[in-house]
Amino acid sequence: MRVVEISGGTGSAEALTPAERPDPVAGPGQIRIRVRAAGVNRPDIAQRQGRYPAPPGASDILGLEVAGEVDQIGDGVGRWGPGDQVCALLGGGGYAEYAVVDARHALPVPAGLDLIQAGALPETVCTVFANVFESGALKTGETLLIHGATSGIGFTAIQMARAAGARVVATSRGADKAEAARALGADLSLDARSDDLEGAIKAFGGVDVVLDMVGADYAALHQAVLKPFGRWVVIATLSGSLAEVDLARLMMKRIVLTGSTLRSRPADEKARLIAAVEATAWPWVAAGLVRPPVEATFPLEQASAAHLRLEAGDHVGKIVLTT
Repeated sequence: MRVVEISGGTGSAEALTPAERPDPVAGPGQIRIRVRAAGVNRPDIAQRQGRYPAPPGASDILGLEVAGEVDQIGDGVGRWGPGDQVCALLGGGGYAEYAVVDARHALPVPAGLDLIQAGALPETVCTVFANVFESGALKTGETLLIHGATSGIGFTAIQMARAAGARVVATSRGADKAEAARALGADLSLDARSDDLEGAIKAFGGVDVVLDMVGADYAALHQAVLKPFGRWVVIATLSGSLAEVDLARLMMKRIVLTGSTLRSRPADEKARLIAAVEATAWPWVAAGLVRPPVEATFPLEQASAAHLRLEAGDHVGKIVLTT
C-alpha cells in the first residue's frame, strides 16, 4: 500500500516522503479500512518534529483520524460489515491507503456527509467532547471561551457548544478570522491582535469553561475572566507549558484547572468515549448542527504541502489528505 513516512524519523515538512509498505491485516476485534480521507492535525506536526512520539503499539505512520470503507473484518467483530462507510479514531497510521483499527473506535459516517468531511471528524469531535463536555462539564446556558476559533478544533467547539445550548466567546488572529468565527455562531468574536480580550470578555459577563490551546501567554487572562466554579481545560501549550498560576485566585473563585491528551488513552477508555460521542454528539452531526469545515484537500503524496499549509496558520477549518 502507499503510505507517507518521515524520512530520518523526524524533520521538517519536506521529510514527509511517499513510500510502499505491506498491507496491514485486521486482527481479532479489529477492522481494516480502505482509507479515502485522513485528517491532518497539529499532533501530526508535533510527531514529525519529534515532540509527540507514537504510544507503544501504535503505527509510526502519522494520522489520527480517517474515513473510508470497511474491507476486512477480524474475529469477534459483530457490528461492521464489508463496504460499511466509517470514520475512525486512530493511534496512528492514517497517512496510508489502508488502516487497521479497534472496531470499537469506529463510527458510522452520518447521512449527508461525504468521506472527506467524515475524515475531518473523529479526532476533532472526540477531543472537544472529552474536554469541553466531560472534563469541562459545559452545560446549557453556560459560556465557553475558545482560542484559535478558526482551527478545526475551534470551529468544531463553537458548533458543539451552540448545539448544546451554550454561549461562545471566540478569539482569532485577525479581523477576517474573527468574522468567520462570528458567522459560525460565536456570540462574541474577538480579534486577538487588536481587541482588549480581558475587558471585552468581562463586559460580556465572563466565562464558565475555557478550552485552552495556548498555554502560558493566556494563563493570566483565564484566571481573570473565569467565573466562580469555572473550569479551565488545557489541551495544548502552543505558547509554552510553564505558566504562572495565582493559587489564591483559584481558591477564591473555586476554579478547577485540568488537562488531558487523547492519543495515549487505553483502548477501553477510547471505546467508552466513542460510544459517548455517538450517543450525544453524533445526532448533532446528523442534524447538520455540527459540520466540519474543510479548508483544503491534498493528495496523500502531497502530505508535506498539507503540513506547510497547517503550519502557516492561515487556514480556516480542517486540512484533509485524500487517497
